[in-house]
Amino acid sequence: MSTPGSPGPPLTDARLQPDLLDDQLQRLKVFALIGAGLWGMGLLMEGVVFPWIVGAGRLRAAMVIESTAVLVSMAVYVWLQRPSGSLLAKSDAGLWLMMLNSAGVALLETWVTDPTMMMGHLSWTSIVILLCAMIVPSTPLKMLAAALVSASMGPFGVWLAQLRGVDTPSILNTFVMYLPNYSCAVAAVVPSRMFQKMGQRLKEARDLGSYELEERLGEGGMGEVWHARHRLLARPAAIKLVRPAMLAAGTDAEARATLRRFEDEAQATAALTSPHTIRLFDFGITDEGSFYYVMELLTGRDMASLVAEFGPLPPSRVIFLLRQVCHSLAEAHSRGMVHRDVKPANIFVCRMGLEHDFVKVLDFGLVQVRPPNPAQDLTQSLAALDGVVGTPAFMAPEGITGHRKVDHRADIYALGCVAYFLLTGQQVFQGGTQLQTLIDHVSTAPKPPSARSSTPIPRSVDALVLACLEKDPERRPPDALAVSQRLAECDGAREWSNAQAALWWQTHLPGLERDVAPVTEAPTRS
Repeated sequence: MSTPGSPGPPLTDARLQPDLLDDQLQRLKVFALIGAGLWGMGLLMEGVVFPWIVGAGRLRAAMVIESTAVLVSMAVYVWLQRPSGSLLAKSDAGLWLMMLNSAGVALLETWVTDPTMMMGHLSWTSIVILLCAMIVPSTPLKMLAAALVSASMGPFGVWLAQLRGVDTPSILNTFVMYLPNYSCAVAAVVPSRMFQKMGQRLKEARDLGSYELEERLGEGGMGEVWHARHRLLARPAAIKLVRPAMLAAGTDAEARATLRRFEDEAQATAALTSPHTIRLFDFGITDEGSFYYVMELLTGRDMASLVAEFGPLPPSRVIFLLRQVCHSLAEAHSRGMVHRDVKPANIFVCRMGLEHDFVKVLDFGLVQVRPPNPAQDLTQSLAALDGVVGTPAFMAPEGITGHRKVDHRADIYALGCVAYFLLTGQQVFQGGTQLQTLIDHVSTAPKPPSARSSTPIPRSVDALVLACLEKDPERRPPDALAVSQRLAECDGAREWSNAQAALWWQTHLPGLERDVAPVTEAPTRS
């Protein structure tokens, strides 16, 4: 699947929601394993315990049936474990498992033992049907058809026994004997209908204006991100839901006030036109009071994932990426906006048309910071950090102490932290605890990136990163444009290009189909 583009065919039919299907398929895997275990236990009993009770011919037949059932159950389990294959196809595999298990039970009842011995006894097929009805995700019509086929395995086995010349019950007695199977087959429709209604309610609950939520992509401290599609336009999107319970507001009134602030800032964010700022298509508030905003779907990796997967980046590539970040920040700062949570997880490196290593900065203006209290000392401000939005490993000293108003230069400090991480694969301060990290940001001079990197880093890059990490905002570069200009003057600034980026993507991420920006949040852990 490419991005952006057509959302493709639906994953399921008849209002069975993908995540509901996925949850049931996890249970189906367990059911397949349990089935394989029970058939295996029967095989063990037939091979070890019962050899002197049942005739050798019938014993061999039972062992063949049970061995086949074990293989079938394990095959279904392996199929369900495969990452490929649609959810709908996997749910149909559960129906086949029900019918094949019922066939195995019927063969044991009519081939290995005398069919007349089943008179007055409940067939195990009834239990198989009821268990599958509660576990296998399917539509009522499919479930009814598969259950009726399963219930008919017993009479079919009696008919085969009659063809072999075995003494069998009369037609009337056979009907009475297997009537419970057909009763269970009809009852199997009830759980399927319940799943269908649940899926429909879930679908209705997920409808947000013109968008329909299709798949949850991730969640964090501030909300959830969903893959969604527009009802009329062939355009996929990512929707972030910010629920009232996640707003850290003490009262309903405070939660509503926070939502109003999100709305105001979403309007401001939507006005940003830099190609390196995430585009917002829409926003609103649901009937349940959840704030949501709709943004473009991206293909690539956030910077945190990029470094975690491929290691530190060469300085020339870091310069190439950070200049784009500066372009986004510069426009926001010119409009009086401060990001306040610039960090690798909030910067996405993607493919955009023919461009590679194209940067998108996420979550502008949607992160709130508690108004600073100049009367607080460092200890008091650290103790109050549960109410401060930001990431300790990337927070400027003034945002920690509260002694100075936080302005756009806090983003410059965070940008220095991001550059440090990209160059070294490490955070500026590795204190081990959140408290120590915050103290270090306030009072400890950082080592130059070159001192913690095995790759040579030009002195000009070292100097710029350390300038951004100055404790005093007055000593940092004055704005993002100044940082961008200094990046352009660094050694190696012209060594990375779109052509080199395209080659890197073809080499390292050749099969990338669609990777959506994860939930961006403001955790308080380092």
